[in-house]
Amino acid sequence: SSDRMQSFLHPRGEKEVTRRARWSLRPRWFLGGRPHLGAMKLFTIGYEAATQGEVIGRLKAAGVETLVDVRAVAASRRAGFSKTLLAESLRAEGMEYIHLRALGTPKAGREAAKKGYVREMRAIFAEHMAEPDAQIQLAQLKALAREKNVAMLCFEADHAGCHRAVLAEQLAAEDGFEIVNL
Repeated sequence: SSDRMQSFLHPRGEKEVTRRARWSLRPRWFLGGRPHLGAMKLFTIGYEAATQGEVIGRLKAAGVETLVDVRAVAASRRAGFSKTLLAESLRAEGMEYIHLRALGTPKAGREAAKKGYVREMRAIFAEHMAEPDAQIQLAQLKALAREKNVAMLCFEADHAGCHRAVLAEQLAAEDGFEIVNL
């Protein structure tokens, strides 16, 4: 229609362009539904040596909107990190909580990580990620991270010994996310 072809002046010059062509003027840094500078960021955080208040403080300081819990078992002996209490505390601070259980490490992988057998944990987790439920939830994580500032949560303070590093590496390689470990 003629409405779609309405013209306007290009913002960087006097050249007249059509409304349809206007979409081609979007900055390169605008990807998906979330405008950002540079690569899209994906945050990871572990709570091993922190209080709930410290974790929430780091998330808020980083501008995280949604915390994605990637633990297979969203229960914890550490105060404030069981699913229900953590979700309520995050909601009170204006953040969303989502538990993607299928992105958690199977028991054998958790045991390997506790012993410091990172290579074994990665192998177990890679096998687990071939499961259909894990692939579905990985796609959910990707879609969510394209739309909002997301942090993945697990127990280990050091991301290198945790399966969330494997997830982060995959998202960085496949989708260009910049990984920030809080």
